[in-house]
Amino acid sequence: MGRDSTQESQSIPLSGLHLLLTYECNYECDHCFVWGGPSQTGTMTIETIAHILGEAEALGSIEWIYFEGGEAFLYYAILGAGIRLAKASGFKVGIVSNAYWATADADAMEWLKPFAGLVDDLSISSDAYHGSDQSPEHSETARRVAEQLGIPVDFITVAAPEATGICGAAGQLPAGESAVLYRGRAAEVLASRVETKPWEQFTECPWEDLREPERVHVDPFGNLHICQGISIGNLLQRTLTDIMAEYDADDHPIVGPLVAGGPAEIVRRYDLAHEDGYADHCHLCYKSRCALRERLPDVLTPDQMYGTN
Repeated sequence: MGRDSTQESQSIPLSGLHLLLTYECNYECDHCFVWGGPSQTGTMTIETIAHILGEAEALGSIEWIYFEGGEAFLYYAILGAGIRLAKASGFKVGIVSNAYWATADADAMEWLKPFAGLVDDLSISSDAYHGSDQSPEHSETARRVAEQLGIPVDFITVAAPEATGICGAAGQLPAGESAVLYRGRAAEVLASRVETKPWEQFTECPWEDLREPERVHVDPFGNLHICQGISIGNLLQRTLTDIMAEYDADDHPIVGPLVAGGPAEIVRRYDLAHEDGYADHCHLCYKSRCALRERLPDVLTPDQMYGTN
């Protein structure tokens, strides 16, 4: 990849770009950040993918390109073209999938064989939220076949709210599982299933490095998300290099309050109405952002991230 000293001297060490290939998904999981489901709209074209990869090359620090969704395998031809383009540009390539396609070893082999030697990580979502009771079997089939093809595999497993204790205390999680983060659909569907904590306690963002992010997401409309639903620019309107060079966490209308005092500071700074308690940091942040969307439409976007499309 072409890089120069000016690009590599940027202060933000961005190394990963995650492409939300589509908002559409064959499942409609209760814990989904992006409201993925069969009725969702918004899918990248090959032209858009090529443009984004060109922006990643120009930035000079990107090492990994991930394809995710929604469910990226629903648009298999576009996914394949994107993977080949990314690999040809010298990036490491990853995919996130629910493995709905791994109905049998022979079938999974047909889906994955074209990606052998191109994909450096296949992250499989595998938990009770994903599809039917057969989905764990699909995940195991995908793992087995991927290993036969030499494709490295990881699992993404989200524990049920009741399994994580109050507000998803990580120390209580089963090994290999992560807590529900109560944003997106989870904020509306699952938050009522856990005990809440006073809103004033949520004084940081514990999940994202908002000052110096290592990875960001870009969606089919070009929105560059520092966290799902919080845009810091649009790659179809401005260059990635310019967006990252000009990004200042403290000046951002949502990131600024978050780095200063967490979701609680969003409430204070914008004088928002609020409940006494919330399930976790993400819950308060998400609900606060929902209340601010009309005031910050270019930042709290798109509708897909808020279940209103």
